[in-house]
Amino acid sequence: MLRYRFRAREKSGGLRKGIVEAQSEESAVVVLREQGLVITELHELTAGKSLLSFGKKVKFDDIVNFTRQLSTMIGAGLPLTDALSILQLQVPLALQSKVADILRSIEGGSSFGDALSHHSETFSRVYIALVRAGEAAGVLDTILIRLADTLEKQREFREKTKGAMIYPIIVLIGMFLVATVMMIFVLPKLTLMYKDFDIELPFVTKVLIGTSDFMVNYWYLMGAGIIGGVYVFNRWRKTKVGAYQWDIIVAKLPIFGKIKSMVLMAEFTRTFALLASAGVSLVEALGIVQEVADSEVMRQALGVVAKDVEKGNPLATSLAVHPVFPMIVSQMTSVGEQTGKLDEILNRVAGYFETESEHAIKNLSTAMEPIIMVLLGVGVGFLIVAIIVPIYNLTSAF
Repeated sequence: MLRYRFRAREKSGGLRKGIVEAQSEESAVVVLREQGLVITELHELTAGKSLLSFGKKVKFDDIVNFTRQLSTMIGAGLPLTDALSILQLQVPLALQSKVADILRSIEGGSSFGDALSHHSETFSRVYIALVRAGEAAGVLDTILIRLADTLEKQREFREKTKGAMIYPIIVLIGMFLVATVMMIFVLPKLTLMYKDFDIELPFVTKVLIGTSDFMVNYWYLMGAGIIGGVYVFNRWRKTKVGAYQWDIIVAKLPIFGKIKSMVLMAEFTRTFALLASAGVSLVEALGIVQEVADSEVMRQALGVVAKDVEKGNPLATSLAVHPVFPMIVSQMTSVGEQTGKLDEILNRVAGYFETESEHAIKNLSTAMEPIIMVLLGVGVGFLIVAIIVPIYNLTSAF
Protein backbone atom coordinates (compact mmCIF):
# COMPACT_ATOMS: atom_id res chain seq x y z
CA MET A 1 0.00 0.00 0.00
CA LEU A 2 1.22 3.49 -0.90
CA ARG A 3 0.55 6.59 1.16
CA TYR A 4 -0.64 9.85 -0.40
CA ARG A 5 -0.97 13.29 1.12
CA PHE A 6 -4.04 15.13 -0.12
CA ARG A 7 -5.89 18.44 0.03
CA ALA A 8 -9.54 18.48 -0.95
CA ARG A 9 -12.74 20.49 -0.70
CA GLU A 10 -15.88 19.08 0.91
CA LYS A 11 -19.38 19.48 -0.54
CA SER A 12 -20.10 22.01 2.20
CA GLY A 13 -17.21 24.11 0.93
CA GLY A 14 -14.84 23.32 3.80
CA LEU A 15 -11.22 22.36 3.23
CA ARG A 16 -9.86 18.98 4.24
CA LYS A 17 -6.34 17.57 4.16
CA GLY A 18 -4.72 14.37 5.33
CA ILE A 19 -3.10 11.09 4.32
CA VAL A 20 -4.78 8.22 2.48
CA GLU A 21 -3.47 4.72 1.73
CA ALA A 22 -4.16 3.09 -1.64
CA GLN A 23 -2.66 0.70 -4.21
CA SER A 24 -2.09 3.51 -6.70
CA GLU A 25 -2.77 7.19 -7.30
CA GLU A 26 -5.91 6.29 -9.26
CA SER A 27 -7.16 4.18 -6.33
CA ALA A 28 -6.48 7.07 -3.95
CA VAL A 29 -8.57 9.37 -6.16
CA VAL A 30 -11.44 6.87 -6.12
CA VAL A 31 -11.28 6.51 -2.31
CA LEU A 32 -11.38 10.27 -1.79
CA ARG A 33 -14.18 10.84 -4.31
CA GLU A 34 -16.27 8.16 -2.60
CA GLN A 35 -16.04 10.35 0.52
CA GLY A 36 -17.54 13.23 -1.46
CA LEU A 37 -14.30 15.18 -1.71
CA VAL A 38 -13.11 17.33 -4.61
CA ILE A 39 -9.34 16.81 -4.78
CA THR A 40 -7.20 19.94 -5.15
CA GLU A 41 -3.82 18.36 -4.42
CA LEU A 42 -2.54 14.77 -4.25
CA HIS A 43 1.01 13.46 -4.10
CA GLU A 44 2.75 10.31 -2.88
CA LEU A 45 4.71 10.44 0.35
CA THR A 46 8.34 9.77 -0.54
CA ALA A 47 10.19 6.73 0.77
CA GLY A 48 12.76 9.04 2.29
CA LYS A 49 10.15 10.67 4.48
CA SER A 50 8.84 7.28 5.55
CA LEU A 51 12.34 6.15 6.44
CA LEU A 52 12.83 9.28 8.54
CA SER A 53 9.87 8.34 10.71
CA PHE A 54 10.72 4.62 10.88
CA GLY A 55 12.15 3.58 14.23
CA LYS A 56 11.78 7.07 15.73
CA LYS A 57 10.31 7.13 19.19
CA VAL A 58 7.49 9.52 19.94
CA LYS A 59 8.67 12.02 22.56
CA PHE A 60 6.67 12.96 25.63
CA ASP A 61 6.66 16.57 24.41
CA ASP A 62 5.00 15.44 21.17
CA ILE A 63 2.16 13.80 23.11
CA VAL A 64 1.73 16.90 25.29
CA ASN A 65 1.55 19.23 22.28
CA PHE A 66 -0.76 16.86 20.38
CA THR A 67 -3.16 16.66 23.33
CA ARG A 68 -3.21 20.43 23.86
CA GLN A 69 -3.87 21.15 20.18
CA LEU A 70 -6.54 18.44 19.98
CA SER A 71 -8.29 19.71 23.13
CA THR A 72 -8.32 23.25 21.71
CA MET A 73 -9.84 22.11 18.41
CA ILE A 74 -12.45 19.86 20.03
CA GLY A 75 -13.30 22.61 22.52
CA ALA A 76 -13.85 24.99 19.60
CA GLY A 77 -16.48 22.63 18.18
CA LEU A 78 -14.40 20.99 15.44
CA PRO A 79 -15.36 17.34 14.76
CA LEU A 80 -12.82 14.79 15.99
CA THR A 81 -12.03 13.47 12.50
CA ASP A 82 -11.43 16.97 11.15
CA ALA A 83 -9.18 17.81 14.10
CA LEU A 84 -7.13 14.64 13.58
CA SER A 85 -6.91 15.31 9.82
CA ILE A 86 -5.36 18.70 10.55
CA LEU A 87 -3.08 17.43 13.29
CA GLN A 88 -1.61 14.57 11.27
CA LEU A 89 0.04 17.16 9.03
CA GLN A 90 1.37 19.21 11.93
CA VAL A 91 2.73 16.61 14.34
CA PRO A 92 6.35 15.31 14.09
CA LEU A 93 7.07 12.49 11.63
CA ALA A 94 7.27 9.86 14.37
CA LEU A 95 3.66 10.60 15.34
CA GLN A 96 2.17 11.22 11.88
CA SER A 97 1.63 7.57 10.91
CA LYS A 98 0.02 6.83 14.28
CA VAL A 99 -2.40 9.75 14.01
CA ALA A 100 -3.23 8.68 10.45
CA ASP A 101 -3.94 5.13 11.63
CA ILE A 102 -6.11 6.43 14.50
CA LEU A 103 -8.06 8.57 12.04
CA ARG A 104 -8.63 5.59 9.72
CA SER A 105 -9.86 3.48 12.65
CA ILE A 106 -12.34 6.17 13.71
CA GLU A 107 -13.58 6.62 10.15
CA GLY A 108 -14.00 2.82 10.05
CA GLY A 109 -16.35 2.94 13.03
CA SER A 110 -14.03 2.58 16.05
CA SER A 111 -14.25 4.85 19.06
CA PHE A 112 -11.37 7.23 19.78
CA GLY A 113 -10.38 5.22 22.85
CA ASP A 114 -10.31 1.94 20.92
CA ALA A 115 -8.27 3.55 18.13
CA LEU A 116 -5.75 4.83 20.69
CA SER A 117 -5.48 1.37 22.27
CA HIS A 118 -3.87 0.07 19.06
CA HIS A 119 -0.93 2.35 19.89
CA SER A 120 -0.47 1.57 23.58
CA GLU A 121 3.31 1.93 23.17
CA THR A 122 2.73 5.65 22.50
CA PHE A 123 -0.40 6.47 24.50
CA SER A 124 -0.38 5.27 28.11
CA ARG A 125 -3.17 3.27 29.68
CA VAL A 126 -4.08 6.36 31.72
CA TYR A 127 -4.47 8.37 28.52
CA ILE A 128 -6.64 5.71 26.86
CA ALA A 129 -8.81 5.18 29.97
CA LEU A 130 -9.48 8.92 30.29
CA VAL A 131 -10.46 9.24 26.64
CA ARG A 132 -12.84 6.29 26.96
CA ALA A 133 -14.36 7.80 30.10
CA GLY A 134 -14.78 11.14 28.33
CA GLU A 135 -16.46 9.51 25.34
CA ALA A 136 -18.81 7.47 27.55
CA ALA A 137 -19.88 10.57 29.51
CA GLY A 138 -20.04 12.83 26.45
CA VAL A 139 -17.43 15.21 27.87
CA LEU A 140 -14.42 14.37 25.69
CA ASP A 141 -13.55 18.06 25.26
CA THR A 142 -13.42 18.60 29.04
CA ILE A 143 -11.37 15.44 29.61
CA LEU A 144 -8.87 16.39 26.89
CA ILE A 145 -8.41 19.84 28.47
CA ARG A 146 -7.77 18.28 31.90
CA LEU A 147 -5.45 15.72 30.35
CA ALA A 148 -3.51 18.42 28.51
CA ASP A 149 -3.22 20.48 31.72
CA THR A 150 -1.93 17.46 33.65
CA LEU A 151 0.57 16.47 30.96
CA GLU A 152 1.90 20.04 30.82
CA LYS A 153 2.35 20.06 34.61
CA GLN A 154 4.21 16.74 34.37
CA ARG A 155 6.43 18.14 31.61
CA GLU A 156 7.19 21.29 33.62
CA PHE A 157 7.98 19.21 36.70
CA ARG A 158 10.30 16.89 34.76
CA GLU A 159 12.12 19.82 33.14
CA LYS A 160 12.71 21.45 36.53
CA THR A 161 13.99 18.16 37.92
CA LYS A 162 16.38 17.63 35.01
CA GLY A 163 17.51 21.26 35.02
CA ALA A 164 18.50 21.15 38.69
CA MET A 165 20.72 18.11 38.12
CA ILE A 166 22.47 19.22 34.92
CA TYR A 167 25.34 21.14 36.56
CA PRO A 168 26.47 18.41 39.01
CA ILE A 169 26.24 15.74 36.30
CA ILE A 170 28.28 17.78 33.80
CA VAL A 171 30.97 18.46 36.42
CA LEU A 172 31.18 14.78 37.43
CA ILE A 173 31.41 13.69 33.78
CA GLY A 174 34.15 16.27 33.21
CA MET A 175 36.10 14.98 36.22
CA PHE A 176 35.80 11.41 34.96
CA LEU A 177 37.01 12.35 31.46
CA VAL A 178 40.00 14.30 32.81
CA ALA A 179 40.97 11.39 35.06
CA THR A 180 40.67 8.95 32.14
CA VAL A 181 42.89 11.11 29.90
CA MET A 182 45.47 11.39 32.69
CA MET A 183 45.53 7.63 33.26
CA ILE A 184 45.71 6.62 29.58
CA PHE A 185 47.86 9.33 27.97
CA VAL A 186 49.76 11.37 30.57
CA LEU A 187 50.76 8.87 33.24
CA PRO A 188 52.33 6.27 30.87
CA LYS A 189 54.83 8.92 29.66
CA LEU A 190 55.75 9.82 33.23
CA THR A 191 56.11 6.11 34.05
CA LEU A 192 58.78 5.75 31.34
CA MET A 193 60.70 8.65 32.89
CA TYR A 194 60.50 7.09 36.35
CA LYS A 195 61.86 3.81 34.98
CA ASP A 196 64.73 5.53 33.20
CA PHE A 197 65.93 7.12 36.43
CA ASP A 198 65.26 3.99 38.51
CA ILE A 199 63.91 5.86 41.55
CA GLU A 200 61.92 4.49 44.47
CA LEU A 201 58.27 5.42 44.04
CA PRO A 202 55.71 6.12 46.79
CA PHE A 203 52.98 3.50 47.31
CA VAL A 204 50.22 5.73 45.89
CA THR A 205 52.29 6.25 42.73
CA LYS A 206 52.73 2.50 42.30
CA VAL A 207 48.98 2.00 42.68
CA LEU A 208 48.28 4.73 40.11
CA ILE A 209 50.83 3.31 37.66
CA GLY A 210 49.41 -0.19 38.07
CA THR A 211 45.91 1.09 37.37
CA SER A 212 47.15 3.05 34.36
CA ASP A 213 49.00 0.00 32.95
CA PHE A 214 45.87 -2.12 33.31
CA MET A 215 43.72 0.49 31.54
CA VAL A 216 46.22 0.82 28.67
CA ASN A 217 47.08 -2.88 28.20
CA TYR A 218 43.77 -4.49 29.11
CA TRP A 219 41.27 -1.86 28.02
CA TYR A 220 39.24 -4.50 26.19
CA LEU A 221 38.80 -6.51 29.42
CA MET A 222 37.81 -3.36 31.25
CA GLY A 223 35.35 -2.40 28.51
CA ALA A 224 33.90 -5.91 28.39
CA GLY A 225 33.58 -5.93 32.17
CA ILE A 226 31.73 -2.60 32.20
CA ILE A 227 29.40 -3.59 29.34
CA GLY A 228 28.79 -7.03 30.87
CA GLY A 229 28.15 -5.53 34.29
CA VAL A 230 25.66 -3.00 32.89
CA TYR A 231 23.91 -5.75 30.89
CA VAL A 232 23.61 -8.11 33.88
CA PHE A 233 22.45 -5.27 36.14
CA ASN A 234 19.76 -4.18 33.66
CA ARG A 235 18.54 -7.76 33.21
CA TRP A 236 18.39 -8.20 36.99
CA ARG A 237 16.60 -4.88 37.47
CA LYS A 238 13.93 -5.84 34.90
CA THR A 239 12.95 -8.90 36.94
CA LYS A 240 10.27 -8.43 39.61
CA VAL A 241 12.63 -9.45 42.40
CA GLY A 242 15.44 -7.25 41.08
CA ALA A 243 13.19 -4.24 40.55
CA TYR A 244 11.72 -4.62 44.04
CA GLN A 245 15.13 -4.90 45.72
CA TRP A 246 16.55 -2.00 43.70
CA ASP A 247 13.62 0.23 44.69
CA ILE A 248 14.26 -0.60 48.35
CA ILE A 249 17.98 0.24 47.95
CA VAL A 250 17.17 3.58 46.29
CA ALA A 251 14.57 4.40 48.96
CA LYS A 252 17.21 3.99 51.69
CA LEU A 253 19.72 6.32 50.03
CA PRO A 254 20.17 9.61 51.89
CA ILE A 255 18.46 12.56 50.15
CA PHE A 256 18.02 10.67 46.85
CA GLY A 257 15.60 8.21 48.45
CA LYS A 258 13.43 11.02 49.80
CA ILE A 259 13.39 12.80 46.44
CA LYS A 260 12.45 9.59 44.62
CA SER A 261 9.60 9.00 47.08
CA MET A 262 8.22 12.53 46.65
CA VAL A 263 8.39 12.30 42.85
CA LEU A 264 6.53 8.96 42.94
CA MET A 265 3.84 10.39 45.21
CA ALA A 266 3.41 13.46 43.00
CA GLU A 267 2.92 11.26 39.92
CA PHE A 268 0.59 8.87 41.78
CA THR A 269 -1.69 11.50 43.33
CA ARG A 270 -1.86 13.63 40.16
CA THR A 271 -2.73 10.65 37.93
CA PHE A 272 -5.20 9.13 40.40
CA ALA A 273 -6.94 12.49 40.85
CA LEU A 274 -7.29 12.85 37.09
CA LEU A 275 -8.81 9.38 36.75
CA ALA A 276 -11.18 9.95 39.68
CA SER A 277 -12.37 13.28 38.26
CA ALA A 278 -13.15 11.55 34.95
CA GLY A 279 -15.50 9.12 36.69
CA VAL A 280 -13.24 6.07 36.51
CA SER A 281 -14.03 3.66 39.37
CA LEU A 282 -11.55 3.45 42.26
CA VAL A 283 -10.64 -0.17 41.54
CA GLU A 284 -10.07 0.48 37.84
CA ALA A 285 -8.12 3.67 38.60
CA LEU A 286 -5.88 1.78 41.04
CA GLY A 287 -5.25 -0.88 38.39
CA ILE A 288 -4.30 1.75 35.81
CA VAL A 289 -2.01 3.65 38.20
CA GLN A 290 -0.44 0.35 39.25
CA GLU A 291 0.49 -0.37 35.64
CA VAL A 292 2.15 3.00 35.01
CA ALA A 293 3.87 3.39 38.42
CA ASP A 294 7.66 3.74 38.21
CA SER A 295 8.33 1.54 41.24
CA GLU A 296 7.89 -2.20 41.75
CA VAL A 297 7.35 -1.63 45.49
CA MET A 298 4.49 0.77 44.72
CA ARG A 299 3.07 -1.53 42.03
CA GLN A 300 2.84 -4.45 44.45
CA ALA A 301 1.36 -2.22 47.17
CA LEU A 302 -1.26 -0.83 44.76
CA GLY A 303 -2.21 -4.38 43.76
CA VAL A 304 -3.00 -5.18 47.40
CA VAL A 305 -4.81 -1.85 47.88
CA ALA A 306 -7.01 -2.53 44.83
CA LYS A 307 -8.05 -5.91 46.25
CA ASP A 308 -8.84 -4.33 49.64
CA VAL A 309 -10.96 -1.59 48.04
CA GLU A 310 -12.76 -4.18 45.92
CA LYS A 311 -13.72 -5.95 49.17
CA GLY A 312 -15.29 -2.73 50.44
CA ASN A 313 -12.48 -1.28 52.57
CA PRO A 314 -11.93 2.51 52.49
CA LEU A 315 -9.12 3.63 50.18
CA ALA A 316 -7.45 5.67 52.94
CA THR A 317 -7.34 2.68 55.31
CA SER A 318 -5.85 0.45 52.61
CA LEU A 319 -3.16 3.02 51.74
CA ALA A 320 -2.20 3.55 55.40
CA VAL A 321 -1.11 -0.10 55.74
CA HIS A 322 1.74 0.29 53.23
CA PRO A 323 4.90 2.23 54.22
CA VAL A 324 5.50 3.30 50.61
CA PHE A 325 2.65 5.81 51.01
CA PRO A 326 3.46 8.66 53.43
CA MET A 327 0.96 9.39 56.18
CA ILE A 328 -0.15 12.62 54.53
CA VAL A 329 -1.42 10.65 51.51
CA SER A 330 -3.69 8.36 53.55
CA GLN A 331 -4.84 11.23 55.79
CA MET A 332 -5.75 13.53 52.90
CA THR A 333 -7.36 10.62 51.03
CA SER A 334 -9.56 10.05 54.08
CA VAL A 335 -10.59 13.72 54.02
CA GLY A 336 -11.35 13.45 50.30
CA GLU A 337 -13.49 10.35 50.79
CA GLN A 338 -15.44 11.94 53.65
CA THR A 339 -16.09 15.21 51.80
CA GLY A 340 -16.66 13.65 48.37
CA LYS A 341 -13.85 15.77 46.90
CA LEU A 342 -11.20 13.08 46.45
CA ASP A 343 -9.92 14.37 43.10
CA GLU A 344 -9.63 17.96 44.37
CA ILE A 345 -7.83 16.91 47.57
CA LEU A 346 -5.40 14.63 45.72
CA ASN A 347 -4.60 17.40 43.25
CA ARG A 348 -3.58 19.58 46.19
CA VAL A 349 -1.47 16.74 47.61
CA ALA A 350 0.20 16.36 44.20
CA GLY A 351 1.03 20.06 44.20
CA TYR A 352 2.51 19.74 47.68
CA PHE A 353 4.76 16.83 46.68
CA GLU A 354 5.84 18.56 43.47
CA THR A 355 6.81 21.70 45.38
CA GLU A 356 8.65 19.75 48.08
CA SER A 357 10.54 17.62 45.57
CA GLU A 358 11.55 20.74 43.59
CA HIS A 359 12.93 22.32 46.78
CA ALA A 360 14.75 19.10 47.70
CA ILE A 361 16.32 18.84 44.26
CA LYS A 362 17.43 22.49 44.33
CA ASN A 363 18.92 22.00 47.79
CA LEU A 364 20.69 18.86 46.59
CA SER A 365 22.06 20.72 43.58
CA THR A 366 23.30 23.52 45.85
CA ALA A 367 24.85 21.06 48.30
CA MET A 368 26.52 19.14 45.47
CA GLU A 369 28.68 22.11 44.50
CA PRO A 370 30.86 22.14 47.65
CA ILE A 371 30.90 18.33 47.70
CA ILE A 372 32.18 18.30 44.12
CA MET A 373 34.82 20.90 45.00
CA VAL A 374 35.99 18.76 47.92
CA LEU A 375 36.17 15.67 45.69
CA LEU A 376 38.05 17.69 43.09
CA GLY A 377 40.48 18.88 45.74
CA VAL A 378 41.05 15.34 47.01
CA GLY A 379 41.61 14.13 43.45
CA VAL A 380 44.09 16.90 42.70
CA GLY A 381 45.88 16.27 46.00
CA PHE A 382 46.14 12.56 45.22
CA LEU A 383 47.62 13.32 41.79
CA ILE A 384 50.13 15.75 43.33
CA VAL A 385 51.30 13.13 45.82
CA ALA A 386 51.40 10.39 43.19
CA ILE A 387 52.98 12.30 40.30
CA ILE A 388 54.60 15.52 41.47
CA VAL A 389 56.35 14.17 44.60
CA PRO A 390 58.48 11.61 42.65
CA ILE A 391 59.47 14.38 40.20
CA TYR A 392 60.39 16.65 43.12
CA ASN A 393 62.47 13.87 44.72
CA LEU A 394 64.18 13.27 41.39
CA THR A 395 65.17 16.93 40.96
CA SER A 396 66.31 17.12 44.59
CA ALA A 397 68.70 14.23 44.02
CA PHE A 398 70.79 16.29 41.56
